[in-house]
Amino acid sequence: MFARARNALILLSLLALCAWYMALALGSVPLDTGGLWQALFGDQSGLERDIVLRLRLPRGVAGFATGALLATAGALMQVLLRNPLADPYVLGISGGAAVGALGVLWLGWGGAWVEAAAFAGAMLSMALVFGLARGKGDWTPTRLLLTGVIVAAGWGALITFILAMAPEAGLRGMLFWLMGDLSASATPWPAAAIALIGLVAVMPFARDFNVLARGELTAASLGVNISFLRRLIYVTASLFTAAAVTTAGSVGFVGLIVPHLLRLAGVGDMRALLPGAAIAGGTLVLLADTLARTVIAPQQLPVGVITAFIGVPVFLYLLRRR
Repeated sequence: MFARARNALILLSLLALCAWYMALALGSVPLDTGGLWQALFGDQSGLERDIVLRLRLPRGVAGFATGALLATAGALMQVLLRNPLADPYVLGISGGAAVGALGVLWLGWGGAWVEAAAFAGAMLSMALVFGLARGKGDWTPTRLLLTGVIVAAGWGALITFILAMAPEAGLRGMLFWLMGDLSASATPWPAAAIALIGLVAVMPFARDFNVLARGELTAASLGVNISFLRRLIYVTASLFTAAAVTTAGSVGFVGLIVPHLLRLAGVGDMRALLPGAAIAGGTLVLLADTLARTVIAPQQLPVGVITAFIGVPVFLYLLRRR
């Protein structure tokens, strides 16, 4: 089992390198290997260097970080809720972020205001779900899930209201944000830092996550601090989701499907699943964004549409075989 997990991580790392090469080399100005090397490490300035370092590299970092955050959050939420349909958006975090971002866009603001409003909305939703689910005592996974679904429905109603009242001039930008858009990701580095630091922080608890996934009674009998693990998973997954949504909008499907793809490939241990999900999720979004900006260039597609187009047939194929 350990050999299979190691081989899977090596393969995912190689796929990630290929995805990075495609993301930096492909576009309206295609570059070969030599041109890309000169653009990244050469001393001379030029159009190719500006395109790679100022446009493609930051966008690639944003896409990879978004995918890593969503996939890792999905793996954590599936352990917390013990539900195969759990994903980062099931508790309404993305709904709160969407209301904040769309509200700012409705007012005609943009740039950093959108990111700040999206992050504030996500944090508000996290606090709201946690407070309502806890009530007067400790919360259970079922109560947390039901509360999150109801809060998400409320956010969905507000999103529909904003879209119905928004002027037509700003409606396209709102819809692109809702479907996931990396074209306006001007500050990808905070999301990348959160993904890396958060993954390093939760890895020491991966063995306990394995026990918790088998059931709370089993975990309690083995001395696992269930209450602490619940809070750790919820806060970490919510923070990951908030950072991802703030960076790229609502990119669906990644957090649900990537952990299942790894499990179908034989990677079930959380000690390998968490880093594998980060690499696979980042690779998926990076490839999807490369396709989104090249397949009908100079026009661009929402990256969330491409992730669904890629992931659905692949998952159904693997599910049919195994």
